[in-house]
Amino acid sequence: MSTLRIGLDARYASDHFPGIGRYTLGLARGLAELESGHTLLLIIDPSADMQRYDLAALAQLPNVELVPLAAGPFSLRQQLLMPALVRRMRLDLLHSPYYVKPYLPLGCPSVVTVYDLFGWRFPRELSRRGRFFYRLTMGLAIRTAAALITTSESARADLIHVYRLDPGRVTVTLAAAERRFSPQPPDLVAALRQRYTLPERYVLYLGAQKPHKNLERLLRAWRRLDEAESRAGSLLVIAGHATAHGQQLRLLAETLGLSATVRFLPNVADADLPALYSGAELFVFPSYYEGFGLPPLEAMACGTPVLCAYATSLPEVVGNAAMTFDPYNVIELAESLARLLNNPSLRRDLSARGRRRARDFSWRRTAMGTLPIYERLAGLG
Repeated sequence: MSTLRIGLDARYASDHFPGIGRYTLGLARGLAELESGHTLLLIIDPSADMQRYDLAALAQLPNVELVPLAAGPFSLRQQLLMPALVRRMRLDLLHSPYYVKPYLPLGCPSVVTVYDLFGWRFPRELSRRGRFFYRLTMGLAIRTAAALITTSESARADLIHVYRLDPGRVTVTLAAAERRFSPQPPDLVAALRQRYTLPERYVLYLGAQKPHKNLERLLRAWRRLDEAESRAGSLLVIAGHATAHGQQLRLLAETLGLSATVRFLPNVADADLPALYSGAELFVFPSYYEGFGLPPLEAMACGTPVLCAYATSLPEVVGNAAMTFDPYNVIELAESLARLLNNPSLRRDLSARGRRRARDFSWRRTAMGTLPIYERLAGLG
């Protein structure tokens, strides 16, 4: 059987792209572990901050090589440098895990992963310049890609509808939680609580602090619990990458009188996330738009009961292993929080179901769905 030289653009595995970095490295590891005989070349920017991810460890796997490219993923220079790299490294195809990519002819087929159509769904959350840039680059990515990958049926339907695509061009390969996301030992959880000064009981949200994550409604629902004394002594922890919108959330928490019962926890070390999930009484994810929704899956893998919005891709991820709610209904969210906080047997049941559900997802399975796309484009399938 012929073997391929597959380029995977790993320049997105940086602190600026936490979710895309997880996808890129998870897929890379899954492909390497398939032992298909193909060579996987991970393209990196040597000048980028790559502290979040251990690319050197991936390079130790069989048939994996690191290839430097002296241009960032947003650099205009890459439009010339990437085709030259493709020729020099004799790539049979290039997979870009983001729509901001090289658009000039590469000399080989290209694959693009599109996670969602956020810029089309919520254009007002972008500046006028941002909307123009998004629509231009997304359109170019779709036109120049020989195949498109997305991570949920919900996102696939959006993509086909907005761009009027042939459904055969778009393949769904579900994402997964890394193996390190599993229930953590009590001593590690206790050490994390001490390090971040967290109480014994806390409800966790982890993710970006952007408007579509719906954190304003989460705060208002938490206030209803606070007034009804149904929080069961828990603290609400809002962790994850802080954005400009995060300051508005902090002001809202103060206005609602929640300063004593809400804690904002930015910049949690990536290595601490499994223990942070494991120590939470429950995980809440109120987002009303997700292309996949990795945090609920990571929480389930850690054995944490999950409460999430019934919206877009999230039902595909959690199945019947989580409690769901209408993301636009503050009262329903508050009642769901109170029910879970005050029902230990329900939390135990969701914990067990979540762990079983999380085992249905793996990066090996993602890779097994991706590799045939590569082989077909290269004329092997």
